[in-house]
This record gives sequence, structure tokens and C-alpha cells, in this order.
Amino acid sequence: MSGGVSQLQITHQLDVLGFYCPVPLHETKKALESLSNGDVIGVTADDPETLHDIPMYLARTEHILKEVVRDSGEYCFIIEVKK
Repeated sequence: MSGGVSQLQITHQLDVLGFYCPVPLHETKKALESLSNGDVIGVTADDPETLHDIPMYLARTEHILKEVVRDSGEYCFIIEVKK
């Protein structure tokens, strides 16, 4: 996936391409629980619902959505883990 990803170094990657609600959000939650404070995860999805679901979920947590990169029908959510 190309695009101008922020200066943060992605330390983990989660690929949920081809999965639809609720799988991408559920897998994102599981991944965030297993990571450490300061880790940065890139979640790659192609379900348009994730554009609503993932930011809404993150707004209720301490995790920080740094960027959403859109490219050819795919979305990469860059998330900084905060615990």
C-alpha cells in the first residue's frame, strides 16, 4: 500500500482485507490488547464500514488514530497504542 504514511514507524501489521463487519473491528481490538504502550499498528481493511467503526471505537479508548491512508479501495489505519 502506497501513500504518505506519517513519521511513526509501524511496528505491527494487521491485514483484514476481505473481511466484513464485525471481523475487522474485533480483530483490531484483539491486536490492540496484545500490544504494548507505544507500539504502532497498521490495520489494512477494505470494508467501508471500518471508516466509521474503527475511529468510533478508538475515540472511546486511549489509543490514538494517527492517520487513515486510503488507496484503491483499501484503508490503512495507523494506530498508536496507549495503555
